[in-house]
Amino acid sequence: MTEQPEAAPTVKCLVWDLDNTLWQGTLLEDGEVVLADEVREVITTLDERGILQAVASKNDHDHAWERLEKLGVAEYFVHPRIGWNPKSGSVRDIAAELNFALTTIAFVDDQPAERAEVAHHLPEVRCYPAEEVLELPGLPEFSPVTTADSRRRREMYQAGFRREAARQDFTGADEEFLRTLDLVMTIRRAAAEDLARVEELTLRTSQMNATGVHYGDAELRALIADPGHEVLVIALRDRFGDHGAVGIVLLERLPGVWHLKLLATSCRVVSFGAGSVILRWLTDRAAAAGVHLAADFRRTERNRMMEVAYRFAGFTGDACPCAAAVTGPDRDGIELLHIEPARQEPPTTMRLDAPDLTVPAAEVSRG
Repeated sequence: MTEQPEAAPTVKCLVWDLDNTLWQGTLLEDGEVVLADEVREVITTLDERGILQAVASKNDHDHAWERLEKLGVAEYFVHPRIGWNPKSGSVRDIAAELNFALTTIAFVDDQPAERAEVAHHLPEVRCYPAEEVLELPGLPEFSPVTTADSRRRREMYQAGFRREAARQDFTGADEEFLRTLDLVMTIRRAAAEDLARVEELTLRTSQMNATGVHYGDAELRALIADPGHEVLVIALRDRFGDHGAVGIVLLERLPGVWHLKLLATSCRVVSFGAGSVILRWLTDRAAAAGVHLAADFRRTERNRMMEVAYRFAGFTGDACPCAAAVTGPDRDGIELLHIEPARQEPPTTMRLDAPDLTVPAAEVSRG
């Protein structure tokens, strides 16, 4: 069990310049531009790896977007910023729209002056010259662990944009809007084929990660095989599409207490109250099992929303009566929150499909 690394995070979004970077030629001068097959392959490769791609180009928007469509690659780009504004502002806007930290954004441009302008105003953004485009897929920062969900990440984000447009058009309360989505949350026990996505979630999530701890493949396999632990995968879908696996729960069963070692959810589902739904469900199941519920939490610069979710669910940092059972060495700033569980009503904004945690997984397997 290791702390989530701080240095050189994986690139989540690559922002492309167009003229003499993505395509060969200058659109407004040459009229015709060419997309090299090798560059097309870079685009599709990064897309398959779950790395989003956007555009920041000084061009006429309609003309440039039409050309991207004719070249057959427009669908690969989210939140294009095509106009005459400084590219640093475009890159900043793209990061904000995606809710990505600037440290996870990369920018590629053929003009040294444009790269320098972005680097000056956004020093956290990694900048690459156009002549290195073909090398990008071979770099470690562009080589995340890929899963079934990561290969569909762009489609999930694009469904999210349609969902947000529907939200903007809706005139009622947020809770009423959520009910119109036909949300279904599925919680299930993880299997071996889920491990890549589970590990990815511990690495990629920061705003809704209770401890910032990364569990590797070998550790997760051992925990799945351990009858004293539950490794749970949370998935979400609605009428706009499948969100995929959006959260993980790592729970240790101890005499008289369940120890929630890790709760992490994607920032994409914060607005649906996913963290609160999971915590209320765990609280209900602990009450049904007649055990106390304790949870690890370590404050980071970015996980304030997760702390709010714990507090809102009723967890407190007061002295835990079960502390002796769940605390141990190497906690490294991790505090113990706890709650005396009571039965909870089911969520009103989504349907919940979840296992009966009062029956351990080992007993389910024997049954």
